[in-house]
Amino acid sequence: MHTIEPFYNWIEAYTASEDERSPLYGAENNESQYTDTIYGYYIHPQWDNIDSETLFLKILYVDYNEGYAVIEFIGEWNDTLNNDIMTLKRNIIDLMIGEGINHFILIGENVFNFHGSDDAYYEEWFEEVEDGWIAALGFQEFVVQEMQQFHLDYYINFGGELDKIPWRTITPPQLFHVVNSLIQRRLGA
Repeated sequence: MHTIEPFYNWIEAYTASEDERSPLYGAENNESQYTDTIYGYYIHPQWDNIDSETLFLKILYVDYNEGYAVIEFIGEWNDTLNNDIMTLKRNIIDLMIGEGINHFILIGENVFNFHGSDDAYYEEWFEEVEDGWIAALGFQEFVVQEMQQFHLDYYINFGGELDKIPWRTITPPQLFHVVNSLIQRRLGA
């Protein structure tokens, strides 16, 4: 797991640790020392710690004018033991919503497992984005199936055309417009 790095091609356009409005403003990543682990396996030092034992992330891009964020995850999303959704919601998402973000693109290619609990924090997040949305791209099929068992698909848009977006090959604004278009089509708007 230590060789899996967060996507870095957009770092010239946005760096959360340098964004005064970001919940990760001032965060430092030690390039020469691996310190964080998931179940005893070191992860690359570029992943950001959100005070979860099993879930780490990287805020890849934020556009405050358009109101969207792209967040990549690694690890095990464990709501059963660690209440990762509460940690994510309180430490990251609430602060971003407070800054006007109401569209969230979640990249889950490196989420290797999901353990659900109840859906209260997902429902709260969904309600707080009002005219926005939450979209999940690249989550493994078995992870999506586990999330659907806890009815998270009521709150998060998964699958279909969303998983076909070549998100690494386009710019963040292009990604936002593609995802927004797909979700508007799903909503019949």
